[in-house]
Amino acid sequence: MSDFTSIQPNAAIRAAYGASSELTGKKAAGSQLDPAGAQDFGQMIRNAAADAVTTVREGDATAAAGLTGKAGLQQVVEATMAMESTVKVSIAVRDKLVEAYQEVLRMPL
Repeated sequence: MSDFTSIQPNAAIRAAYGASSELTGKKAAGSQLDPAGAQDFGQMIRNAAADAVTTVREGDATAAAGLTGKAGLQQVVEATMAMESTVKVSIAVRDKLVEAYQEVLRMPL
């Protein structure tokens, strides 16, 4: 058997863990999560979808402003890239949710 106590997390892992703890609003300092204050999965998905819609709408508005000369080229490119990454993540999450749903449907009773 391997001894996992000697594994030290590198800076990238610590940063990713810290960023993930910011998503839930809890600190990563080894504190126990409060189940009463945590949001449920459905609420998390609703919030993520609302954030995605907001990002896409802001990107679309910035692109329209760029066409009329009210926004700079860099702003338009940044907004377009944000929209693109948001759409890609949304599609990936949708695919995973559909896959999980299909797995549940295939479970024997």
